[in-house]
Amino acid sequence: MRKINAALFITLDGVVEAPGGEPTIPEYARGWSMPYTDDEVGGVIGAAINASDAMLLGRKTYLDFAAYWPSVPEDDFFGGVMNNRTKYVVSTTLTKAEWKNSHLIKGNLVEELNKLKQQPGKDISVVGSGTLVRSLLKADLVDELQLMLCPVVLGVGKRLFDGADFMKAMQVLEIRSFSSGMTYLRLGPQKQG
Repeated sequence: MRKINAALFITLDGVVEAPGGEPTIPEYARGWSMPYTDDEVGGVIGAAINASDAMLLGRKTYLDFAAYWPSVPEDDFFGGVMNNRTKYVVSTTLTKAEWKNSHLIKGNLVEELNKLKQQPGKDISVVGSGTLVRSLLKADLVDELQLMLCPVVLGVGKRLFDGADFMKAMQVLEIRSFSSGMTYLRLGPQKQG
């Protein structure tokens, strides 16, 4: 059975999505994860990419990615992955998903994702999409939560659990520290009993 693995960069204060290039955003809030991303971190990201053959995206992340990645050449590693990978888009407002290999998921999210997990293939990775990750955690649909913890307090941006109305106990599956200062946390649902 396939797993749904959610991977996010996160700050010490829980920010997973900092505002982009808006002029009102302080300079320090831009590119906050880059100083901590090195070849070691890239190796973990690469292994996660190779363990999956599909992406699950929320509407906003999908629209941001669809505006950027199609213009990246196919011979670029990440461009090739992003453009050729199967993409499932969770949205209640989109009527079509035109980016190559994209499919809309509408209706009952739990039922649809459980059907996807039963299909043959590698794991399904959730990239970015903090609001979607929060919804998936609440619905017990995340098999692994993979956090790249940056040793920085950002103070602005969208936090992973802003507005959460649930408690979720997780068990630590793996912790790795990198020389860049980044810490990798791989978590799974707490086992009962």
